[in-house]
Amino acid sequence: MAVVHALDEYYLAITLLITIAYQLFFFSIAFSLKFDKLTDFAGGTNFVWLAIITLAFSGHHHARQIVCSLFIMLWGARLSGFLLFRIIKTGKDDRFDDMRDKFFSFLGFWVFQMIWVWTVSLPVTILNAPNVTRFNQPDFGTGRDIAGVILFAIGFILESLSDIQKYRFRSDPANKGRFCDVGFFTWTRHPNYFGEILIHFSIFMIAVSPSAYGYVTGQAFNAQYAAILGPFFLTLLLMFVSGLTLQERPGAKKRYESGNHWEPFSRYTKRTSILIPFPPQLYEPMPTILKRTIFLEFPIYVFDPAKHADQGKVRERDAEEGNNARQEESQRQGSSDGLADGQR
Repeated sequence: MAVVHALDEYYLAITLLITIAYQLFFFSIAFSLKFDKLTDFAGGTNFVWLAIITLAFSGHHHARQIVCSLFIMLWGARLSGFLLFRIIKTGKDDRFDDMRDKFFSFLGFWVFQMIWVWTVSLPVTILNAPNVTRFNQPDFGTGRDIAGVILFAIGFILESLSDIQKYRFRSDPANKGRFCDVGFFTWTRHPNYFGEILIHFSIFMIAVSPSAYGYVTGQAFNAQYAAILGPFFLTLLLMFVSGLTLQERPGAKKRYESGNHWEPFSRYTKRTSILIPFPPQLYEPMPTILKRTIFLEFPIYVFDPAKHADQGKVRERDAEEGNNARQEESQRQGSSDGLADGQR
């Protein structure tokens, strides 16, 4: 099959244009119909289309290209399918409550989604590009390839099963208001994030093999290694933008102020690693300096009630709990008096 040369020799421009068009198409539907159900579906399936198109355009179907393309397609299809299923069940996405009716605010989210898709796809996009495929390729099965496949399998299982575990936990009415501490969540508070990070570094590890083993040289060599921007961007996104920073301290603050299972939640955070899976029996007594460095539990994630809680809300909660306790005591006393009168 002939190689398709589209705009540039690394498929950067064509994949960017496809991503912009694809996301704007779904944005127009979401904004005009106030419809949340296609947002994450559009993000996940965009990865699938970019992998299919660049693989088809490349004209060369080395085993490594096929494996990397299939891996990102498998990840994108699973993620988009799961998120579509979940939003159909829940009805709407609370992330967009403050922007759903605001054109530019809502568009801003979709622009960020374009950047996310295009950037994270870079290892596969560049692997399939003409400036890389024109070089000879090492046979698939190198040490990097095998390590990458193993890491992908671990990451995929971790992310997929933890998504299911958390969904099933939250779907059980008996767990209303509780935090998920079952399955993989006993070893890390965010196994799905760790799995996703593993997935994309494993794809990069496999994709860069032609350069790592000296088959690809020159600008194509530089381009392949520059594609590490994809997994790094994803990691920074999950750790400092849309993932941990939105869930850790804000989630703890909300639980503390409402008194919603705060004490068991506080114990859970002390014994469970924030991201990297680790036995809780070993993590809990670990020195704080190791938790803050090796295990990435940076101060920006840590909730301190004295510094971060709204004490007015805490006092209101305490007052309400006191009133409820007095009412319950009064009711019990009234029942006891009635029982005593009946016995007399």
